[in-house]
Amino acid sequence: MTTGEAAVLLRSSRAHVVDLCLRGLLPYVTIGGQRRMRRCDVEALMRPGMSREQLKVLWLHRAVAGKMVRDPRALMAAVQINLRRLRRMHPEGRSWEWLDRWDAVLDEGVEAVLEALTSSAEYAIELRENSPFAGILAEDERRQVLAAFVQSRQDRARPMRPEVFERVLRTV
Repeated sequence: MTTGEAAVLLRSSRAHVVDLCLRGLLPYVTIGGQRRMRRCDVEALMRPGMSREQLKVLWLHRAVAGKMVRDPRALMAAVQINLRRLRRMHPEGRSWEWLDRWDAVLDEGVEAVLEALTSSAEYAIELRENSPFAGILAEDERRQVLAAFVQSRQDRARPMRPEVFERVLRTV
């Protein structure tokens, strides 16, 4: 979708859509100097927002996607090893459903994996909750991503007017 089409769907301005893209809240690609985004990501913004934990997991998986783009074969091999290990650890039960879903995504190839790692769609959120990508990020990379996530959340915080702050304190 174009930014204009996304703005119509979101009932907002094009500038707001661009701002969402620049803040990392709406994934996009640049084609011919213009931003394009997936409809499922725009629609995900229309639903109630993701929880803080889901956003944090999304940020971590976007970092994994960056590694996937740099070296897809190595990452796919590591994830296959993780899946086999998880199947041995959980020989039966509900976790197999998620392992089977990840197997299906991996079988579709790198594009499908990147979609699952970075999408705001509900199926991707659920998949990421049961991710075989543990250990892909080094600990320092993981810390950097989490620090950036915390910083991004602080940027969104707005100062409270003094009268509102006092009213809140009186009710507590």
